[in-house]
Amino acid sequence: MQPLITTEKVTFRYATEGGKSENALEDVSLAFYPGEFVAILGANGSGKTTLARHLNALLLPTSGKVFVRGLDTRERFNLKRIRQTVGMVFQHPEDQIVATTVEEDIAFGPENLGLPTSEIRRRVDEAIMAVGLEAHRQRSPHLLSAGQMQRLALAGVLAMRPDVVIFDEATTMLDPAGRRMAMELMQNLRADGVAVLFVTHDMEEAALADRVIVLNRGRVVFEGSPAEMFRHSQLDDWGLTLPPALALARRLRAFFPELPDVLTTPELLHHLPPNGQENQKIPEKLHNSAPAQEIQIEVEHLAHTYLAGTPMAHTALVDVNVRVKKGSSHAFIGVTGSGKSTALQHLNGILRPQKGKVRVANFDLTDPNTETREVTRVAGLVMQNPEMQFFEQYVGDEIAFGPRQMGVKENLAERVRWAMDLVGLDFEAFKDRLVFTLSGGEKRKVALASVLANRPEVLLLDEPTAGLDPLSHQQILEKLRHLSSEEGMTLVVSSHRMEDVALLSQEVTAFRKGRDVLQGTAQEVFMQNEHLVEIGLEAPIAAQVAQRLRESGWNLPTGIVTPEQLLISLEQIMEKRR
Repeated sequence: MQPLITTEKVTFRYATEGGKSENALEDVSLAFYPGEFVAILGANGSGKTTLARHLNALLLPTSGKVFVRGLDTRERFNLKRIRQTVGMVFQHPEDQIVATTVEEDIAFGPENLGLPTSEIRRRVDEAIMAVGLEAHRQRSPHLLSAGQMQRLALAGVLAMRPDVVIFDEATTMLDPAGRRMAMELMQNLRADGVAVLFVTHDMEEAALADRVIVLNRGRVVFEGSPAEMFRHSQLDDWGLTLPPALALARRLRAFFPELPDVLTTPELLHHLPPNGQENQKIPEKLHNSAPAQEIQIEVEHLAHTYLAGTPMAHTALVDVNVRVKKGSSHAFIGVTGSGKSTALQHLNGILRPQKGKVRVANFDLTDPNTETREVTRVAGLVMQNPEMQFFEQYVGDEIAFGPRQMGVKENLAERVRWAMDLVGLDFEAFKDRLVFTLSGGEKRKVALASVLANRPEVLLLDEPTAGLDPLSHQQILEKLRHLSSEEGMTLVVSSHRMEDVALLSQEVTAFRKGRDVLQGTAQEVFMQNEHLVEIGLEAPIAAQVAQRLRESGWNLPTGIVTPEQLLISLEQIMEKRR
């Protein structure tokens, strides 16, 4: 079979300050074939996005060659045919959205192909249905949530009917239902003979690929099946980890020795054994006792409508009530567009209440005399798209920006170093890096460090681990847990990743269509898996495994949400049997 795309010894260098250059890709030779599903993996800054942009001629090699259906990407007269052949969903979808309504944006590509109006209409209808944006046809793209923008970018590519689709971290901002939708679309494209190249940090998604390619510092260090990669001894060195299902399965073998290596959650649930012995009496519910704490954030009957009083009005919040305890970690969960980010932006004064009340520490945000600048000293926000909050050219200056604005002069460099250390950025290696040269994950670390450098009492985080490679993901979670448990910082986290929420947060508020529909401890909320599924979410993998074991006769306590809780409870059962 002839390859659709080949790269021959491709090297690419980004220019940096002072005339120096830095290799982002080095001697990369690969081939991609019709109808295959390939996952491209690697740590932040390993060259994944740079490689993806070479495959449709958005970037041209410093040396080496790229061919698409035999067409050399360096020849300008080949570009139109190359980009008709290779479609790309960008890491930041707003970079490829060009029109004023959702429907017009999807139609933009087919219109530029000169297709008949009837064919354009058919393609737009099919694409908009495929990604679940039927209710948003006439909305302006800039009013969509980050996850909805990713769906829109995907629809625009689907309407072009390319032979190859490249997804660059296309599920990063999607909720669990959205991720499943995206993966099903990829499988459908593959079944239709379309090659799918998928840049991802999600190891369970990578496990579904036919082939995986791992980049490390711009070089291809592995090419083979997912199963082979997950057995490789250098996985940690590449910034990768096992899929959650496989990692948990291997730990569960202490109790279930026959459990095979499984790569996905459904496989793990399928292979769990029934209880072959009489149930033993153990506690019915796990209890986490916590002392009474001062309420630091109080939201009462909050409502918000974007573009109120106009034909484009969109209700984002309806009668939301939230209380966050001082020094605790509180999570906002919900599907894309449910109102999480809007609620979060009310907690440091970016948005002011249209209806209802918001109090943060001693600040009443319904009072027009309350200065946003003073609120942001107490409550710092790390946005969904970190580059939206950058002001400076260099990393060190960007992280120092907030403290400078607040009048910090003494030991400023040490404060910057402290914040960079917290998020895993080497001070000497990154302080003089140009912000625009960073990978998506590195930008997220810089954004987090720039807020931490202000030393806020409350840290507001909108998808804090999105775009991070698996090892960086784990490290950031550990840092955030430390800030909450050891430093006493209050965390409010908006996330689509239920495993993160289970590990990080004591209390959870679930949103649906702008309303708070579930509230309680993480254990109380994640016990209601059927309700979660109804609103497009799912319980963490440990909670799902515990529920399946209970259904199979294992007398596990309710309230299990983390792997550690699951393993301890199983050990208690086995101890009683000895």
